[in-house]
This record gives sequence, C-alpha cells and structure tokens, in this order.
Amino acid sequence: MLAATAILAAALSRAEIIERFRAAPITGAQGLVQVVAECPADMRKEFQGPVAGMAIDMCTKLYASLRMKPSRFERPGITVVLGDVRTNLTDVVTRRVSRADGTKATRILLPAPGYADLDEFRLEVARAFFLSVKGEDIGRDEARMAIIATDPRLKADYAHAQIENWLAGRPVDGDDEAMLKMCRSVVMPGTAHPSDVLRFASRLFLYPEAYDRPFCGRYRSCSFHDAVDLAEADPRIRFFALVKAPQVAAFGAGRSEPLIEAAKLYSDALVELGRGKLPKERLHAMFDEADAKLNVALEDAMKTEENGK
Repeated sequence: MLAATAILAAALSRAEIIERFRAAPITGAQGLVQVVAECPADMRKEFQGPVAGMAIDMCTKLYASLRMKPSRFERPGITVVLGDVRTNLTDVVTRRVSRADGTKATRILLPAPGYADLDEFRLEVARAFFLSVKGEDIGRDEARMAIIATDPRLKADYAHAQIENWLAGRPVDGDDEAMLKMCRSVVMPGTAHPSDVLRFASRLFLYPEAYDRPFCGRYRSCSFHDAVDLAEADPRIRFFALVKAPQVAAFGAGRSEPLIEAAKLYSDALVELGRGKLPKERLHAMFDEADAKLNVALEDAMKTEENGK
C-alpha cells in the first residue's frame, strides 16, 4: 500500500494531488445521493454543487410528500456522474443496479452537465428514489405525479391545466366528479390563476328555477346589470339574486385578495338587488365597481402566473 502511494506521489505533481483531493464526491440525503464529477476542475466547480443540491432537494421533498422519515444509506442509492462534454448534449443516461445484498441503486450520467435536460434529470432522480427507498420501479407518469406532489406551485399548475383541458373537452386524469371537485377547490390558497378569475366571471349570471320558465317570459339567463333593469318586471329575479349572493362570495374565499374583494362587491350588490331598496343607478354603480375590481383580479392573476414561470 505504501509503495503504491509512493508511486502515485511520484507520478503526480503536488498541485495534481491536491486537485484529486478536491474532487471528492458530494453526498447528501443521509447518504442516499452521491454526485461524482469526472470532469475538469472548472466544470466541477460550476456544476457539481448545483447538481448535487438539485438531486438532494428533490429527494428531501419526496420524503416529505410521502411523509417518510429519511433512512440512512451506507452505500448511495443514487449516484450522479458528471461527464466532461462541453457541447450541447442533453442526454440523461440511466442504469439500474441490483446489488448482491438485495439493495437496488441507480447510476445517472450527465455527459454534458451544462446542457443536460433538467426535467428528464428530475424525473430519473424521482424514479431512482422510489427504487432505492421503496423498492418500486415506477414508470415515468408515476414519477411525474410524485414530483408534482412535492411542490405547491407544480400542483397548482397541474390542477389548472387539468381543469382547462376538461372544460375544453380534452382528456384528463380524472372522471367528471373529480374534475367538478377540483373546480370548486382552492388549489393554492391566497392566489388566483387566470382560469379561476375567468371561471368566476362565467358565473356572473342569474338563472330561473326551470329552463321552461324564463325571466319575463323570454330570458333564460341574465347578467347582473340586466337583472337590475328586469327586476321590476319579474320579482323572481330579486329572489334568485339573494340566492346567488352567498354562492358568489364563497367562490372567492381563500383565493387572491383582489378576487376576494371582487366577490364581496358582487355579493353585496346582489343582496341590495334582492332587497329592492336602492335606485337602479346605485345598483348599476355597485356592479360597475365589482366589474372594475374583477379586472384588477385578472391582471393580478396573470402577473402572478407570469412571475411563477
């Protein structure tokens, strides 16, 4: 052993020996993840830490989303190897290993760490996590859903995409009952997606109790502004305004502040319409104020979505 060390020392300069020591793998997540940099020093300095941080963070979030206590690994279950290719090679090369002791591990090679497909990398880290931690060789779709479950923003984006696909008649991951429940739920408390605001706007109509009993004998629905002008001719409109008021307020609950405010303004105006005490001009002004606040809510939602991308 001493002879081998002496030969190595003779073959390498002092700087090279120090550099070898600096090339130690980065290990984290209780030993589950290890990132090895088989690349020059400049590439190692730029990519090894960030890649290790990404993989370790992903595993930590997966543990949390599954409500599992992290296990201690004597040997890494996920080994990420950084290659030395500097061209725009996006490959993420994965190899799964079954060890003699029955444990399973995954080796993920990023030949060109500066250009690797990061979405593919996250997907393979998630699959590797399930293989080593739970002994499950999950598919890509399951891994994608597991990643979504780790991040509130990803869950919100997924839910809104599902809702929009369902409303457009495109395939979704759930049945009609599940989608209706999703539409009623607050996906990310304190925020509103543009689709939330637009769905809210689509509900700003009054409807009679039966399709064959239109308001004023001709209107099967009416906007809130139209309701103000039609209420004298058909008293049922006042009743359905009172019925609608708490429903409108409830939809805004838990969402963005502008949408909550808009919902309250509409609800208050509907209550006053139902009471029939205020002049038409005042009721129209109340609905105008609510419309303006709804525009603010839509602008806020679009800005929030843009900043989140």
